Amino acid sequence: MSLFRTKPIDPNANTGLKRCLTAWDLTLLGIGCIIGTGIFVLTGVAAAQHAGPAIVLSFILSGTACAFAALCYAELSSAVGGAGSAYGYAYVGIGEIIAWVIGWDLILEYSVATSTVAIGWSGYFAKILSSFFGIAMPDALTSAPSEGGVCNLPAMLIVMALAGLLSWGVKESARFNGAMVMIKLATILIFIAIAGPHVNPDNWHPFIPERVVDAEGNAHFGVMGITTAAALIFFAYIGFDAVSTAGEEAIRPQRDLPIGILASLGICTILYIIVSGILTGVVPYAQIDIKAPVAAAMGSLGIPWAQGVIATGAIFGITTVMLVLYYGLTRVVLAMSRDGLLPAPMAAVHPKTQTPVKLILGSGVLIALIAGFFPIGKVAELVNLGTLGAFFLVCASVIVLRKTRPEMKRPFRTPLVPLVPVLGMAFCGWLMASLPSLTWIAFLIWMVVGLLIYFTYSRRHAVVAANA
Repeated sequence: MSLFRTKPIDPNANTGLKRCLTAWDLTLLGIGCIIGTGIFVLTGVAAAQHAGPAIVLSFILSGTACAFAALCYAELSSAVGGAGSAYGYAYVGIGEIIAWVIGWDLILEYSVATSTVAIGWSGYFAKILSSFFGIAMPDALTSAPSEGGVCNLPAMLIVMALAGLLSWGVKESARFNGAMVMIKLATILIFIAIAGPHVNPDNWHPFIPERVVDAEGNAHFGVMGITTAAALIFFAYIGFDAVSTAGEEAIRPQRDLPIGILASLGICTILYIIVSGILTGVVPYAQIDIKAPVAAAMGSLGIPWAQGVIATGAIFGITTVMLVLYYGLTRVVLAMSRDGLLPAPMAAVHPKTQTPVKLILGSGVLIALIAGFFPIGKVAELVNLGTLGAFFLVCASVIVLRKTRPEMKRPFRTPLVPLVPVLGMAFCGWLMASLPSLTWIAFLIWMVVGLLIYFTYSRRHAVVAANA
């Protein structure tokens, strides 16, 4: 039974973190994380390799699944709070072993997601150098070894630059994010205004391309291609999970966290659908540039200045995605370390900056290595399985906590329980099943490693066990 021991809720605990984020800050954090790689990078990968013009349906499918999960996140973030997001919610309501599985999953999700975004950032950085300055970066320094390069150097450098910003302070990071989000939204509106009139409806036919099987036996396009693409771009919606990790730095978490989660999801889903429809209407899906699809689409229209503007806006926008994902990773690890499931020194907060400086810098090195030496497609597939798994368990947590902790104060209540959580679990499970088998194998290996760590270290060092 010790595997399912829970920890108490302590909303007044002094964690050393600074409460300085408003509902506006949290909404911008969500937008900053949700809008970015999904539009500027993964839209191209998903359309060119899996769904074609039906990428619009993939975004609708992913957005619907996320809506159910977001309602569950809103309830738990307002009732439980904390920096651990889904990990913390499970520890309070379900039990330690499930909390560890989710926490270990979130570590994979955030670290690999940040690396994925850094790879996309590098592609747009190269576009800017080429468009504005006529400088062509060598492929050896912008590609992973499996793609014929040495390493993706720009991706590694931007990660370490953000490590410095996050170490400086959370309010400073939030202000930087807010400014970058405004540039990002302006960039998207420019793309819609300029590319919209150039849409060629012929590029949407066939809307759902015929199913094909490649030399390795993997199926692409067709109806299943839509779900595969939906699972791939699900990565884009990780942003509202990142908002929930700000529970200990929000001024009024019980009110502001649900606002930040739901508002950012609604705004971003609408923009995703519009942009993906225009992109596949301007460029035939088979010709989409998977590294910088939106900027390249402007170039194909013979508007080089617009290509440069889009690339510049995209690079600012993608920077905020990295920033928020990186932030979320450090807060989850911080929460797990405070609970004793990871080494306690990782939870140290610098007294001046009120940030976990050592944790930020150490994780930055790991993220930079992933970004420098792995290709974007495989990395994105792996993180999406982790994201879907976390969302699945959050939905389950709402159902369990309604039964085991009915007296818990819930400033925001998920409607139609258990229907909404069950639908969230069903959508997430369906999308998980559509991911490639190799992705599942890699994920299961990660989980086996995590369970070995839990049974050899975490279970014995848990603070809950020490206080029992």
